[in-house]
Amino acid sequence: MSGKYTFTKALKEVRFHLCQTSDHSAATRSFLTRAYPTMKKNNPHTPIMIREALGVEPRVFARYEYGKEKREELMGLDDKEIESKVTGLVMTGI
Repeated sequence: MSGKYTFTKALKEVRFHLCQTSDHSAATRSFLTRAYPTMKKNNPHTPIMIREALGVEPRVFARYEYGKEKREELMGLDDKEIESKVTGLVMTGI
């Protein structure tokens, strides 16, 4: 399958952590509103979790085979920079 946000086979889950109200998570919320439907459509069997908690700094975690995990900080990034970080995690693997 080819397309935007087609995940690598080694990826087992993606988790986004963000604050539901703060300004520092606004770009991440905007990114998820725009990109989540495409990510889920292209990867229907890969869990994409969104965890919201008051005051949490925005981050994205990718869990791969064998319990390997990578994380990227999203605070202070704009929509295109967030897209670049997420794409790097979900398409390249470990």
